[in-house]
This record gives sequence, structure tokens and C-alpha cells, in this order.
Amino acid sequence: MDRYKNTCALSQKQLIDEYFIEYRGEVLAVAAFLDRLDRSVLHNAEDEFRYKAFLRAAAELITNEPGRVERIQKIFSDPRIDLLDERDQQHAFGAFDGEQITQRTGGDGQ
Repeated sequence: MDRYKNTCALSQKQLIDEYFIEYRGEVLAVAAFLDRLDRSVLHNAEDEFRYKAFLRAAAELITNEPGRVERIQKIFSDPRIDLLDERDQQHAFGAFDGEQITQRTGGDGQ
């Protein structure tokens, strides 16, 4: 925890005074997204990799451990470091689908 001690020039009160309204809005946007998921006509995403990653990231937000940004970025990121022979898609999904990689390669997704 000492790694992050006194690394911000602003006090907690100053940070709240400056940014509370902005992040309040972002939290409400996340809550609205989750409410829309709850109200959707068909609940078919419980096993969807992006949904799972989102819920894991949301749970990480409420921890008291420093380093939340790094841990959440890792939740959403592809952990593989090997180069692909060819691009496997045209666009990003915003989260890593280890299950699909395992199914496609027959390996462990790494």
C-alpha cells in the first residue's frame, strides 16, 4: 500500500470537490446499463465473456486495495504475448474471450 502513498498532489477532499459530480454521473451510467440488462426481454448473457468481465470489474471497484485500475485493465485485456499469424478479427470486443480462444486452438487460451 505504501507504493501509492502520497502520490497525488491533491487531498482526498480536493479530489472529491473537483471530480465527484463527474464520476457520480459515470456511476449512474453504469447502474443504468445494469438495470437495462436486468429488464431485457431475454436473459441470455450470463455466460457471455464481456458480461462476466464487466461484473468482475465492477466487483473490483469496491475493494479497498490500491491498484484497481491495473487489476481491472487485466480483466479486460488479452493476456497472450505471442504474436498471431494473422489478425483474428476486424474490431475489438473490449474484453478477452479466453473460452473462444481455447475452443479455437484446443489449448489453454494462452
